[in-house]
Amino acid sequence: MYASVFIFILAGISSICAGQNNTCNVFPKDKYIEVGESITITCQSSCIDGKIYWTLNNVKFNSLSKTLNSTHTVLSLSNFTHPSATLQCHSAKTHQVIGGTTIGTYSKPRNISCTLHHTYQEEAGVPDLLTCTWEHQMHLSVAVTYTVEIFFHLEREMILHCKSQETKCTFKEVIASPTDSVTVWVNANTDVWNVFSDNCTFKLRNILKTLRPKELDVTEKNPGHLVVSWKRLSPLDPCDCEVRCSKVSAKGEIVECDRNEIENTSTSIPATIRHWSIFINNVESCSTYTFSVRCALEDALWSDWSKEKSHLTKPHKKGVSVDLWRKVSELGKNGLRKVHVMWMVIPSTCEGTFKYTINQTTGVNSKLCGNTTCDVDINQDAQRITLTVSHDKGFHVEKSVYVPAVSESLPEVTDIRTSSNDNIIQVSWKAPVQPVSKYVIDWTHNGGQYYWKESSYTNATLFDLLDKKPYNITVTPLIDDKTGQSAQAVQVCSRFGDPDGIAIRVEADHRSASVSWDTTSQSECSGAVINYTVYYYEGQNGPVLNVSVDSKTKNVSLKDLNPDTQYTVYVNATALTGRTKSSERKFTTKKFDPRLLTVLIVSGTIVIILVLLLGLCFAVQWKKFKDKPVPNPSLSSVGVWAAQNQQKRICFQPFSNPSESPCDTVYPENSQSTPSLVTGSETNTASDYTEDYTNSGMTLAPHLQDESPVEPVVMPPSPGESTALISSEGSPVNPYRSQSSVESPVPRATKQIKLVSVKQQEKTPLKTVYVTLDMIKQDHGR
Repeated sequence: MYASVFIFILAGISSICAGQNNTCNVFPKDKYIEVGESITITCQSSCIDGKIYWTLNNVKFNSLSKTLNSTHTVLSLSNFTHPSATLQCHSAKTHQVIGGTTIGTYSKPRNISCTLHHTYQEEAGVPDLLTCTWEHQMHLSVAVTYTVEIFFHLEREMILHCKSQETKCTFKEVIASPTDSVTVWVNANTDVWNVFSDNCTFKLRNILKTLRPKELDVTEKNPGHLVVSWKRLSPLDPCDCEVRCSKVSAKGEIVECDRNEIENTSTSIPATIRHWSIFINNVESCSTYTFSVRCALEDALWSDWSKEKSHLTKPHKKGVSVDLWRKVSELGKNGLRKVHVMWMVIPSTCEGTFKYTINQTTGVNSKLCGNTTCDVDINQDAQRITLTVSHDKGFHVEKSVYVPAVSESLPEVTDIRTSSNDNIIQVSWKAPVQPVSKYVIDWTHNGGQYYWKESSYTNATLFDLLDKKPYNITVTPLIDDKTGQSAQAVQVCSRFGDPDGIAIRVEADHRSASVSWDTTSQSECSGAVINYTVYYYEGQNGPVLNVSVDSKTKNVSLKDLNPDTQYTVYVNATALTGRTKSSERKFTTKKFDPRLLTVLIVSGTIVIILVLLLGLCFAVQWKKFKDKPVPNPSLSSVGVWAAQNQQKRICFQPFSNPSESPCDTVYPENSQSTPSLVTGSETNTASDYTEDYTNSGMTLAPHLQDESPVEPVVMPPSPGESTALISSEGSPVNPYRSQSSVESPVPRATKQIKLVSVKQQEKTPLKTVYVTLDMIKQDHGR
């Protein structure tokens, strides 16, 4: 409250002094405070009209703001814990920033701890180093210098100083009694702030770290028992010691020893005894054990760990454990069954020689076997197979396994279920009706190397499996010292990997492409494909398009592509366990539609065929025309015949049309009349008439309307002409007379051409007559 009034007074004085100075500002500027403290910020808003509002790190708030007058507003922030914050004052009307400041926080050093220790661990003496550490939370990247001060209580005038740029500082050559106490504080100093930690007081006895134990030794006096001993360099008081033990497992892994195996017999040894011992019981045979020791005074700090000491245990009967199992085949045609006997490997680190022997209850001679497996033949009766492991030191271990008879009724588990994840297989089953003591689960990935384990429950977990390998799992119940019937689960993979590999093929068209693919198996446990996705893009950096299909479809047609364009395509196969991508394939669409070329070829072929057929028809018709005989009118006697009758007019009576003129007048050449076709009755044809030409220049004239009918007159033929008519194909009338080589000169005179009507008695086919005026003209010229 007093601070607010003081700030208000300062603001009023500043306003009076400034007169009408319209300024806006926020103060104090760039303030640093300790985390959790309070701070008051003032906004001067003389340059604007109206109210203001505040934002802290761009977040608006007004609940803690208080207005002193029309130009000054105070904001109080209590328990400020932000590492660093930006505070701004805004105009409520225009939302314009009219001023701002930054607030940084700092904290004082905390959790100070100190240790009194020795410079040299291998030499006895008085501790001469004092190392202190602390925590300091820094939010701003500023350089901090730490100063540590230590005040010794018994030596009241002794205050030691230590400077450091880190949160750790060591005082050297400290000479003090372990019974003394010290008070420590840390000062953190920067260019903008300075802070002191709280004072911490320690008893030197409680922060003393003794020398680490040395001369560590491990001996094996009795089989299965180890003795670990060491020497104390600084026997100040009775102290506690801790032994760290580890061993190498059969799989080569380093594991911690069972704490129940370690027996501590040295917790209250007087200070006069400089050697301590700890017994390690029930150690395994042929195993490497490693030990290290550390000690501490009562309520003091632990010393550093001693140097490690390793020891390889000797083989002994209790430490050699034989884990035996067997796999029995079906009864063969020879009445025998093959039994694959197997046992866990005894570590190769064991000293001495081991011998493995198999014996059967049927009295068969013993069989000397290898180090891990042995195959024997048995009949259909029940057998007990015994494995004897002998060592050259004089001890041996025996283990037996039961093989039931073929006809023996045995319990069997049902409903075996498996599931796998990350090379771990979970197996569960349903117990048989008969009481079962436990179960043996064996598994193999190749049928040659087997692993097995026992379980007292109807489930088991198989670890350390090979990656992405199919496993065959068998569950066999045990009844006391006998075995039941084995049941095999469905083959299961330790882990499913990515889908199979993909090989793609592309057939490009004008504006489309057909993409198909095949899968190639990458492993025996490839993931099941859920769907395929075809990705394609144009050019180098075109937009990527995709088409998805189900797992059963292995082809896709890409539509709406650009002609004469290069595309890149690839296929992704997606499964629950991963994804497989094919290699990228480039293809280029065709410039023109191939179907257009096909249509052009077919159309051209059809046109060519039609042209050839049409030409062939014309050729045939032309050949017929050339082969058809055409008479030469210049050699005909019709001219002579016409000359004899040039003054006579030949009339004909139409047969069926009486309204027309009975005679058609034929005018000679000199009449200069226009040639016309002879018209007659519609029922008459050209074959009904015989034409007599008297001049090659004659024309057919229409009959006169005012002439009376004249009876037709047939003129006899002229001398020298053949009166025989040329007949063809049995036709009774031919329009031409027979042509002879005798040429009769015909004088050029005006003669009439008479048409003689000859009525045919029978219907005869029409004949075509070819006459040219030139031919007749040539004939008259001669």
